[in-house]
Amino acid sequence: MKYFGTDGIRGKANVELTPTLAFRTGVALAHVLEQELSRKPLVYIGRDTRISGGMLEAALTAGLCTAGANVTSLGVLPTPAVAYLTGDSLDADAGIVISASHNPYDDNGIKIFGGAGYKLSDAQEEQMEHYIDQPPVLDKSGDALGAVVDFQGDPIDVYVRHVASSAPFRLTGMRIAVDCANGAASATAEKLFRALGADATVFHQNPDGVNINDGCGSTHIDHLRQIMRGGGYAAGAAFDGDADRCLMVDETGAVIDGDHIIGVLAAEMKKSGRLKGGAVGTILTNLGLHGFLAKNQIPILSTQVGDRYVLEKMREQGWNIGGEQSGHVILSDYATTGDGQLTAVQFLCALKSSGQTASQLNGLIESFPQVAINVAVDNSRKHKVAGLPAVKEVGREIADFFGGEGRVVIRPSGTEPKVRVMVEGRDMEQVKAQAERAAQVVREAIANMGE
Repeated sequence: MKYFGTDGIRGKANVELTPTLAFRTGVALAHVLEQELSRKPLVYIGRDTRISGGMLEAALTAGLCTAGANVTSLGVLPTPAVAYLTGDSLDADAGIVISASHNPYDDNGIKIFGGAGYKLSDAQEEQMEHYIDQPPVLDKSGDALGAVVDFQGDPIDVYVRHVASSAPFRLTGMRIAVDCANGAASATAEKLFRALGADATVFHQNPDGVNINDGCGSTHIDHLRQIMRGGGYAAGAAFDGDADRCLMVDETGAVIDGDHIIGVLAAEMKKSGRLKGGAVGTILTNLGLHGFLAKNQIPILSTQVGDRYVLEKMREQGWNIGGEQSGHVILSDYATTGDGQLTAVQFLCALKSSGQTASQLNGLIESFPQVAINVAVDNSRKHKVAGLPAVKEVGREIADFFGGEGRVVIRPSGTEPKVRVMVEGRDMEQVKAQAERAAQVVREAIANMGE
C-alpha cells in the first residue's frame, strides 16, 4: 500500500507524516465510517509522548470533524488502552493512536482500530488510501459537522482496572523494576502495579517530548539489565514507546524475550486449563520455542512478521495466545492487540505461582543463537529486495549450509526504510558469519538496483 504499512502510517513527523496527511487521513476515516454506518461516527484518539503528537492530533481532529465525525481525545495513553476503550465502548466506532512505537522521537505514526478494537482490515485501509489521495467533497456545515466531546470518566483508571482484573491474584510484596521508556506507559504503569500490590520501582517515566525510547525501554534494555543485577528485584519489565510491547528481565539481568514469555505463559495457561488450542508465532520465532512447546504438547503456527497477522491467525484458529520475539504478546482473552502491561502482569503472576525464580523460568527455553542485521534502503525499493536473484540465491545457499539446523529470513521492515536480515543456527560464530555474508549480498544487490 502507499501509506499503510504493517503498523499503520509511519514517517518523519512534519516531513513525511505531515499535518496535511493527518488531516486527509481524518477526512478519509470519517468518510469511510459514515458510508458504513449511515450516521455520524465517533472516533477516540490517544497518543504517546512525542513532541509532534499534539500537532498531529489537532490535524486529525480537524479532518474528522470537517468530514462529520465526532472526536474524543483520550490524551496520552498506551496503544492497547485505546484499543480496549474503543472496543469496550458502546458508542465509539473507531480508535486512533498517534505513535511510532519503538522508533525515535522525530518519527510518528497513525494506527487505527475499528469499533471492536481490532486493527482495520486491508480492504478498509485500501478504501482510506483512495480517499486520502482523492478526498471526498467537504461540504458539511451546521450540525452536520463533527464536534469534540469529552470521555465520560478517566480513561487511565478504566484501563488500569481492566488490566488489573486479569490477574488471578495480587502481587503483594513482589519487588519489581519497571522501565516506561518515557512513553505512554508513564501515564499508567505505576498506578497499575501499585494497584496490584507490587513493590514497583519505576524508571524513565518523565517524558519531555523528545526522550521517548532514548536509551531506555524495550529497545534499549541495557539500563534495566544493570539495575536488575544484584538489585534484589524478582523481575523487571521494559515497555516501548506506546506500551504494546514488553520484554522482561530476570534477577540476573538476562533478557526474557517475547518467545520466552510466550513459552512460559502458554505452559502456565495449559497447566491451569486456560489454553485454547496452541500458540501463534511468526517466521522469526526462535526454533527453541518450537522445541519447548513440542515437549509440552502445545502446537504452534507461524505467520509473516507483524502482530496483525498473528492476531488474524489466532482468531481464525480460536487460539488465545500469540506474539513476536520483539515483545508483542497478544492475550486475546483480555485484549485485541499486543499489550505490554497486560503481558507483564500475566508473566509476574506465572512467576509467583511457579515458586521459581525468573531466571529458572527463563532457562526452561533454550534459544538458538540469532543475528539480525538491518540494511538501509528507501521505502520505495525495500519490498523488491528479497526477490532479487542474488538475494534469493544466498538464501538458498545458507539454508543448505545449515542443513535443517538453522535458517535465514530476509524481509522488508514493515515500519522503517530497511531490509532486515536474520540468520539462526546452533553455532553463534557460524550464524554471525552467515548473517554478515547475507547482509553484504543484500547491500550489493541494493547498490545495483539503481533508482
